[in-house]
Amino acid sequence: MLGRLYLWTMRMAAHPRAVPALALVSFSESSFFPIPPDVMLVPMVLAARERAWRIATVCTIASVIGGLGGYAIGALLYESIGHAILDFYGAVDDFAGLAELYREWGLWVILIKGLTPIPYKVVTIASGAFAFDPLTFVAASIATRGARFYLLAAALWYWGPQIRGLLERYLGPITWGILALVVLGFVALRWVF
Repeated sequence: MLGRLYLWTMRMAAHPRAVPALALVSFSESSFFPIPPDVMLVPMVLAARERAWRIATVCTIASVIGGLGGYAIGALLYESIGHAILDFYGAVDDFAGLAELYREWGLWVILIKGLTPIPYKVVTIASGAFAFDPLTFVAASIATRGARFYLLAAALWYWGPQIRGLLERYLGPITWGILALVVLGFVALRWVF
């Protein structure tokens, strides 16, 4: 079953609408959606390594714009929408502690958490809710999200054939490992905040 899903994903990665779909997922993931854009970025770069930099650029720009959407949710709609999103990710209980962390280390919170499997939308909503400087937020988001997506694209561009071979050979264990990382990201979210 995973093999068929993998082949379908690789075919869809080469589809003309894959880049707009990636932009939509990247935007949504930064403000409310639980699935990271990496699940699309990886097969898209493996399917067309020559487009790695374009794919990383689309991912970065859409993620930063989506981060501004998350910032707006935190700044303008925290009580109605932001609280519900954070509750979904289990981040509401420790929100007061996060406020103190933001006052002291806000820039570093954005830079570090933007690279981790911790859901980025928690950072974007918190940045808006705590009225973190918007220009610093955008600059930090560009740096951290760009680093994440360009480093992944570079690794896939450079080692693409080897990575694709490993994926095809060990698809099951790799899939379970990625799922474990996502779950660990949610668990870490509870402990970090």
